Amino acid sequence: MPHPYVLLSAAVSLDGYLDDTGPERLRLSGPADFDRVDEVRAHSDAILVGAGTLRADNPRLLVNSAERRAARIAEGRPEYPLKVTVSGSGDLDPALNFWSTGGEKVVYTTDKGAPKATAALRGLGVDVVPVGPELDWPAVLEHLHDVRGVRRLMVEGGGRVHTQLLQEGLADELQLALAPLLVGQPDAPRLFGPGGYPGGVRNRMRLVETRPVGDVVLMRYVPTAPGAGRAASAADRHWLELACELATRCPPSRTAFSVGAVVVAADGTELARGYSRESDPVSHAEEAALAKLDPADPRLPTATVYSSLEPCARRASRPAPCARLILDAGVRRVVTAWREPDTFVRSADGSGLLAAGGADVVVLPEYAERAAEPNRHLLG
Repeated sequence: MPHPYVLLSAAVSLDGYLDDTGPERLRLSGPADFDRVDEVRAHSDAILVGAGTLRADNPRLLVNSAERRAARIAEGRPEYPLKVTVSGSGDLDPALNFWSTGGEKVVYTTDKGAPKATAALRGLGVDVVPVGPELDWPAVLEHLHDVRGVRRLMVEGGGRVHTQLLQEGLADELQLALAPLLVGQPDAPRLFGPGGYPGGVRNRMRLVETRPVGDVVLMRYVPTAPGAGRAASAADRHWLELACELATRCPPSRTAFSVGAVVVAADGTELARGYSRESDPVSHAEEAALAKLDPADPRLPTATVYSSLEPCARRASRPAPCARLILDAGVRRVVTAWREPDTFVRSADGSGLLAAGGADVVVLPEYAERAAEPNRHLLG
């Protein structure tokens, strides 16, 4: 299901700690970075922290700049972003700053924790939302997107929340401020905990920006490792966006769709990309991408093919349709944005052919409009 763009934001020491073990919060950032964070908050629809961070730091989580708040109002948005916390137990202190400052607040909790949270926060105007017997992150994000209208979610901690979102492949971006100091205390809280992360130890996130902000260095990363099976990950959305962008490069045609495709290894390495009519007037995107690879590449059986349009199940210009080419290459996972309309082939079902061949097919319909855009002239 669609969910917000999830941005993880944190400041860490050179040795990877969020804080020290002292009673007072360790200030890792300086004024310039605090102002940067304030700007990121102002551009977010909601800000989320875990209940553990509320208890430890008692944050307000406000947009401090009056100019930025005024700009939000001028855009028809609330003065402050929605403030969100998650608590499996529902054990929440109503005296914390979080509840008495800013705008609307929502708590996501378990079925068991909901009565406790509701009782603790009675009279504060807080929306308490149970999401099942366990704290279910996809359910939280789906509710934020569909019910609360959140399209951009800033997550400010703590480490456990950041770890869970990254491990479940739900984080779209990591903004990391690296502070020029060392903590060196083994019991101090770290940014990420141990566990299984998408793509394993060989997964390298992609660095999209680095710049000094005062005396810290801001680094922005996006994930690259595809999801597993039929579960979509944040990286799946990034790669599908690239496939949709490639579709715009296709030479125009009145007799064929414009499609982009990318082949990505399980560790997030891009193996090949292609687009319709890239190599000749009748080549398809998936065909063009797969033709650039060695058929014996051992990474293909665990790779994912991203295609802006459902791979074809029937075609007149080649002996084998793209769905068959994908299966013959050994790929068993395909992510696409748009089911093939009946414009040229009636009742096309490339997804059915792929599924019958043992492939997992993931459709992300929120990208259908982007995939269709370079084909408007064919759709009437």
